[in-house]
Parts: sequence; C-alpha cells; structure tokens
Amino acid sequence: MAKSETNSTKEEKTLTKKELKEQQKQEKLKNKKLKDKKEKKEKKGGLFRKLKEAWSELKKVTWPTFANVVKKTGVVILVALIFTVVLFGIDYVLGLLYNLFIS
Repeated sequence: MAKSETNSTKEEKTLTKKELKEQQKQEKLKNKKLKDKKEKKEKKGGLFRKLKEAWSELKKVTWPTFANVVKKTGVVILVALIFTVVLFGIDYVLGLLYNLFIS
C-alpha cells in the first residue's frame, strides 16, 4: 500500500504543477487585459484630463518676481536698441560707399 500512496502523491504533485502553470497563464492574461484597459483609458484622456495635467505642472513652476521680469525685459530692449543702431550705422556706411562708387 505504501507504493500506491506514493504514486498518488506524485500524481497530486504533477497535477499541482499543471495547475500552477495554468494559474500563471491565467494571471498573465489577466495582467495583460488590465494593462490594455489602462492604456486605452490613458488614450481616452480627453481635453479635460490634459488641461488638468497642464495645470498641475504649472503649479510646480517657480515663477520669477516682478522685479526680475522688469530687469530682464529692460536688458532685452536695450540689446535690441544697440543692435538696431549698429545695423543702421553699417547700412548708412555701406550706402555712402555705394553712392561713391556709382558717382
């Protein structure tokens, strides 16, 4: 009787291994389905969700102070004026040279 008991335990072990493999397959399928649903849900997001995400990102931004904005704007305007004067100067000189060669 001992042999028949060991045979039945071996069969039980093999059955449990098969069952475990089947369970693993089912879990993989379930995880894949959940992942697919999640991806579809992310794709559906829509305009409202995108706006909500953008708003949350804007909350993370460190905004400059008003004084910094005024200073940097002044620097940009000053640089633009300097380049304008330099370009008009070069244009004027080249225009004089052109008139000298023509006349």
